Amino acid sequence: MPQQQRKTPLSASLLALSVVSGSALAGVTQDVEDALNFYHYGKNGAVKFDLNTRWENVDQDRGTQKTANAVTSRLRAGLLSPVFHGIQGYAEYEGNLAMVDDYNSTRNNNTRYSTIADPEKSELNQLWLSYAGIPDTLIKGGRQRIKFDDDRFIGNVGWRQMETTFDSVLVTHNNQQLFGLTVNAGYIGNVQTFTATNERIEAPILNVNYKVGDYGNLVGYGYWLNYTERENYEKSSETYGLRMTNFQKPGDTLKLSDNYGVVYTAEWGHQEDYGHGPTKYSVDRLNLMGGLTAYNLTFQGAIEQLDGKGLNKTFDTPLGTNHAFQGWADIFLVTPRNGIRDVFGTMISTFDRGEVILTGTYHNFTDDTGQLKYGDEWDFSALKKFGKHYSVLAKYAYYSADNYNAADTFTNTDTQKIWLQGNISF
Repeated sequence: MPQQQRKTPLSASLLALSVVSGSALAGVTQDVEDALNFYHYGKNGAVKFDLNTRWENVDQDRGTQKTANAVTSRLRAGLLSPVFHGIQGYAEYEGNLAMVDDYNSTRNNNTRYSTIADPEKSELNQLWLSYAGIPDTLIKGGRQRIKFDDDRFIGNVGWRQMETTFDSVLVTHNNQQLFGLTVNAGYIGNVQTFTATNERIEAPILNVNYKVGDYGNLVGYGYWLNYTERENYEKSSETYGLRMTNFQKPGDTLKLSDNYGVVYTAEWGHQEDYGHGPTKYSVDRLNLMGGLTAYNLTFQGAIEQLDGKGLNKTFDTPLGTNHAFQGWADIFLVTPRNGIRDVFGTMISTFDRGEVILTGTYHNFTDDTGQLKYGDEWDFSALKKFGKHYSVLAKYAYYSADNYNAADTFTNTDTQKIWLQGNISF
């Protein structure tokens, strides 16, 4: 079982922040907004910043590895230009400071501790130019944040302190009056990862989203990832699929009456070897969710299955925000060689006009046949927002491993994680 946790003063600081009233911040917030925004012929430019301070504790039953504690504070500061003849630019710095660094960041050589993948680094996070002079179309080139759908395949790994950004060209055509269609087509040439490393890639990407009235969104996608550095060849793949859903965030629902509704997702994907990938394989992914909403409660039951047919023959999502899937303990960031079937139930409750969100999830993990049991996990979170710019978060994950003799030994580790976090974003 996980060891007893060490206390940290950050928890007291976050608790103090959580009792500050939104009205007390309103005057200061408006002054800050006015100071950071500027105008040019009616088109906004702005100074932007995001400050995120977090305590994270990771306790694992894995040999002599020590319990990890990290107190980190990440700042993003950016300058958005006004629009001039349809052209706009943005530059953003990102830096992460480790105030308590008893953890393995993947970059600090503290391997005697469990991993918390938040290295103490600074970098150019975004630098792009966009052009909006073509009707219903935006062309953006440079280092940028890209997020498609639920971030399963292309995302910024926004949970970690340092995010993933892409050196890329992305063309977005959005014509809601004609067909309700959004088309994203682009090319990625480099990935700046959330651990402040760079991975060279040749990756055409396509995501087509069609709004089906009030029933949801139908999405078709194709991602062709060809990693060009030998150490990453095995991550190369081509993936295509279809997705139908009416649930993107708490509160989304297909109304049955004033106080009741339904939510759903149905998705299938197929993946094969591609480009420099040396191993031939062909696997599928299934993602199904159904749920009910009643007043401020949402109940969901779901299954996500990623197939595996042996070493380097698994359905993987190397550019996705994988923390959001298959448990917050991050045991399955990489699909086990026997695949994975995640059967889970979630309850979400929103209060105070959506400014308080409580979430609880139970996961049952097996291989893709359902015969080989990996373990169970409980996840809980409580988020409190103070208007648009301030929030505090408490979050907990506990993975209980099933003790079998598996080739993927990382799934045999009981893992407990605790987070306390405060955020200010303008």
